[in-house]
Amino acid sequence: METSQPKKVTVQAVIQAPVEKVWRYWTEPDHITKWNQASEDWHAPRAENDQRVGGKFLTRMEAKDGSMGFDFGGVYDVVNRHEAIGYTMEDGRRVDIAFVDQGNETKVIETFDAESSNPVEFQQAGWQAIMDNFKAYTEQN
Repeated sequence: METSQPKKVTVQAVIQAPVEKVWRYWTEPDHITKWNQASEDWHAPRAENDQRVGGKFLTRMEAKDGSMGFDFGGVYDVVNRHEAIGYTMEDGRRVDIAFVDQGNETKVIETFDAESSNPVEFQQAGWQAIMDNFKAYTEQN
């Protein structure tokens, strides 16, 4: 029997920084625009974040050559400072992010509902690339 439940996909990284810094860099628009892209030929020129349950966020993601772009956004369902974020994307898919305080490092675990138009492996690779950019940016700044 076929189920309509979306496949859950997880990406993660251990960031060499305390959870307070990791949380700030993950949630503040000035930082989001510096790391939120899957490859060097993309960028995030704008980000907005009303980080509270019921609040909305939006990040504009664009190819640097201007050939394409899209808004990535959703509504927060869970905001537990320094611990967890949960949100529903505009298409109804769920994302849950855990911030695991490990002293001078923080494990970030992000689980999302895969969409049906692209292979799951492709989606996982893209989200992991963004996570890796976040790790590099946070550790270097």
